[in-house]
Amino acid sequence: MSFPPKFRATLSSGDQSYKRMSTLVPSRRLPRVLVVDDNADTAMLMQELLALRGYEVITASSAEEAEAKILHSTPDLILSDVIMPGKSGYELCRELKENPATRLIPFVLITGLSNREDRVHGIEAGADDFLNKPIFPEELFARVKSLLKLKEFTDELETAESVLCTLGLSVESRDPYTEGHCERLALHASALGRHLELDDESVVALRRGGFLHDLGKIAIPDEVLKKGSNLTAAEWEIMKQHPVIGENICQPLKSLRLVLPIIRNHHEHSDGSGYPDGLKKQDIPLLARILQVADVYDALRTVRPYKAALSHERAAATMRDEATAGLWDEVLVNEFFFMLQKQQLVA
Repeated sequence: MSFPPKFRATLSSGDQSYKRMSTLVPSRRLPRVLVVDDNADTAMLMQELLALRGYEVITASSAEEAEAKILHSTPDLILSDVIMPGKSGYELCRELKENPATRLIPFVLITGLSNREDRVHGIEAGADDFLNKPIFPEELFARVKSLLKLKEFTDELETAESVLCTLGLSVESRDPYTEGHCERLALHASALGRHLELDDESVVALRRGGFLHDLGKIAIPDEVLKKGSNLTAAEWEIMKQHPVIGENICQPLKSLRLVLPIIRNHHEHSDGSGYPDGLKKQDIPLLARILQVADVYDALRTVRPYKAALSHERAAATMRDEATAGLWDEVLVNEFFFMLQKQQLVA
């Protein structure tokens, strides 16, 4: 990687002032940038440039070393050369973008290749931006600043989702009989999604749905929520509002768009006797039907004020009978128990 001649002269006195002030003023954690390049001189120059702008910079000389450092300490941005010994920058980018744990990290490919095919290759790998050689410091700073701002917004959305999930757990904590229900539901529903070979986004939505499905119960009074099965007609109408309330709470977050149908429709029945919309069979969104199966199983397998816990065998027989009678998706019920059987064999 090469830089324009005399690029060091572009580092203004303002950059030096920034460096001096950053040592005097305490602040939150510096944005962490990972530079991946097999050329040690190039990696050092980029480290110096970005450090002067107040970034924490770590370097790696190969994709394999980068992966190890990402596992140890997740960066906020990755700048990677394309052509390196072993795994290329394209391959590193593709693997990180396919991993749910790292796919939201902005990834910039730095290349001297300028033809259209190379750019298309980078876009297909999932690159968020490109820098062409030779690199101009001003362009480097602008791209890094822009992508880190985007990462900051993404982190804020993730924080908001975490707060909502915590609220979901707080709703669960109001009822001692449902302790651990959200975690088990998230585990079983996402596992069933993977078993059905759904895409990663759907599997993540099922996991989030496990924590958020009953979020609307936060607005249900304790005297109704904890009463159990002996609700009056008026109390039952109040209880049936919780899917819509939960949907409305999560509606502003676009990142939860796949979770909204789960929250709203996980109490629908295939025969149309559920709520809040009285949907039937395939009109009930698939993700809601999947979570519903896991939800019913967990409810049958745990002690509630109005019933004892069922064994796995009795729960399976009950759910199959109810599916045949028209309450649940019969295909999904069978797939769920087939999945559990496979898990038991593997264990």
